[in-house]
Amino acid sequence: METELSPSAAERKTRWLAQMRRQWLFVLGLVVSDAVLINAAFAIAYWLRYELQLWRAIDPAHYVPYSVFIPFALGLTALLLLFYRRENLYQVDRPLSWFDEVYGVVNGTTTAIVVMVVLVYISRPTFYSRLIFFYAGALIIALLSLSRLAKSLTLRHLRLRGIGVVRAIIVGAGEVGRAIMRTIVAHPELGYEILGFVDDDPAKGSTNIGRFKALGGIDKLSTLIKDHAVDEVIIALPWQYHRKIMSIMMQCQRENIQARVVPDLFQMTVGQMSVTMLAGIPLIGVKSSHVFSFQRILKRVIDVVFSLVALILLAPLMALIALLIKLDSPGPVLFGQKRVGKGGRIFTLYKFRSMHPNAEAQQELLADLNEADGPLFKIRCDPRCTRVGRWLRRFSLDELPQFYNVLRGDMSLIGPRPALPSEVEKYQPWHRRRLDVAPGITGLWQVSGRSDLPFDEMALLDIYYIEQWSPSLDFKILLRTIPTVIFGDGAY
Repeated sequence: METELSPSAAERKTRWLAQMRRQWLFVLGLVVSDAVLINAAFAIAYWLRYELQLWRAIDPAHYVPYSVFIPFALGLTALLLLFYRRENLYQVDRPLSWFDEVYGVVNGTTTAIVVMVVLVYISRPTFYSRLIFFYAGALIIALLSLSRLAKSLTLRHLRLRGIGVVRAIIVGAGEVGRAIMRTIVAHPELGYEILGFVDDDPAKGSTNIGRFKALGGIDKLSTLIKDHAVDEVIIALPWQYHRKIMSIMMQCQRENIQARVVPDLFQMTVGQMSVTMLAGIPLIGVKSSHVFSFQRILKRVIDVVFSLVALILLAPLMALIALLIKLDSPGPVLFGQKRVGKGGRIFTLYKFRSMHPNAEAQQELLADLNEADGPLFKIRCDPRCTRVGRWLRRFSLDELPQFYNVLRGDMSLIGPRPALPSEVEKYQPWHRRRLDVAPGITGLWQVSGRSDLPFDEMALLDIYYIEQWSPSLDFKILLRTIPTVIFGDGAY
């Protein structure tokens, strides 16, 4: 005997089916768009090679009409789509950031082009121009990168209007639940709108974490699902709550809600895990400490080389800034401030002075103007700033002397925001994980909103960075820092 769905459950099922249909239509449209752009790029490459004869002239006897290349263009299209699928560019449930998509496009395109060149060389070694495929590869990367950028901007615009987002509730606000929160903060492209979280611990279930609202105990989950049009429930409870997890999943099934469980794995962080496959069976282990140590050494080498080069190349600009500061207001050029580094070690952070000399003594008088939450102190239009200081802060030029801190080993190029000792005193226990690594000049906190972020979200981003750290993640953050600094997003 089948159980009849309640009206709300029936509506959710209809909404879920419509969402799935939209997702697959979107993927189909993306595949068709890629195929069109690939063939357009190949046609342009033919025009550059055979009509303009760019780079090297073609013997008239070897001139080939475009119709001859059509089978190769179609073959390249099929090959590229297969490689792009392997790079997860068409995964509905695994959306990527624009940087990850471009990396996938570059990786898939270069591999497919090499394969095509080899095939053409084997089939027609002296007749067809193989240079056309390298032109096509460069054009494909350019066109598809722009296409993915347009897609990302369009999706962001739609999600800001509430279209295409997954409305979810997190069950559990412990370490596992916060791991989900920091992943969602670090990856807005995932398209999740977290309505809040529930937890039976009164201390956790009643205290907001950044944008994530505390909605009370787990017993309120059924009511929340019905009242807030929830699409998905993410269960992030410790492993010992097996029966509770199964009960919640059965409840979600009755309500026709998607339930996803995050494996606790005894609080092992994702950054410590290595996953291998044994004939389809996933084996989870701990990453080798030797690899981890090598990567840390590589990070330090990059820090030293990059900061040394930056200090040399930026010396004229820094001298000009020093002169402007002296002409603008009395006081020293550099400002030294005690900050907390890796493991709680105190060091002196150096910046170009952007405020009047007695600015720190005035902070208590301006407490009512504080616009930051948690232990932070930030004022968008801080009256203590000098004229030159406001300009320096706008483009983050006041932070240039921190390359000296990087060279000394107090800081890194990429890392958590360096905290004041007074801030660390107010940390909750989970906040202190920010101190596990050296602070950075830039980091996920800077490219994700900087001063506009609530403190808890900044901490979530910093901990996410610590857990997921890799050289490639550092490279992505450096690339994202450039437009953030140029446009001054969240800088004050």
